[in-house]
Amino acid sequence: MTSTNVNAVMLKCRELTRVYSEGPQDLTVLDQLDLTVHAGERVAIVGSSGSGKTTLLNLLGGLDRPSAGSVVIGGEPLSGLNEAALGRFRNQYIGFVYQFHHLLAEFTAVENAALPLIIRGQSKKAAEQRAMQILERVGMKARADHKPGELSGGERQRVAIARALVTDPSLVLMDEPTGNLDQTTAATILALMDELAKESACAFVIVTHDVSLAAHQDRVMKLDGGRLVAQV
Repeated sequence: MTSTNVNAVMLKCRELTRVYSEGPQDLTVLDQLDLTVHAGERVAIVGSSGSGKTTLLNLLGGLDRPSAGSVVIGGEPLSGLNEAALGRFRNQYIGFVYQFHHLLAEFTAVENAALPLIIRGQSKKAAEQRAMQILERVGMKARADHKPGELSGGERQRVAIARALVTDPSLVLMDEPTGNLDQTTAATILALMDELAKESACAFVIVTHDVSLAAHQDRVMKLDGGRLVAQV
């Protein structure tokens, strides 16, 4: 991973292709797709349901492997990493916000948010102190000791966002991050994203149907026919 500066390329994918073999015919979801994202840049990706937006995020984050093409994050080609190394790389550099929060039911909000740091090897105390700072920034400090089953959908989503940001990642991948949030909370999350992009040159790739969220980003790309097209 190269050092980060504002002009650095944080994410580059070239000729990214994902083909699924389903039944007698192959289904090409992504077709030689190109994308470059710089440090501190926020890119929204829009497109119809089934166009491959979530598939793209999974490939960018190394959760899935492409059929062809390359993904390079901070100068590191993901194809050169085995599963164990990929897991460590993700923990170090990438934050994920999934469409469905994937919180652990038996853990409190603060324990869920602290988990990436504990996996990294930090003490539980230090990890939870950092998690509390992020929970406060997403308006969830007062609910830190509650388990997911005791939280609303919007509250669970805010904990998931805190979990993605707790490691100070270089790249954050978000799948419909404001889908369960009211306008006020969504505005808080947007402000936090702006802050991180400016302060730490964190790059964001955001899949969304939310027109106002997309318009707030530096660039909007449409996924159509397996490729990305710039939206004016």
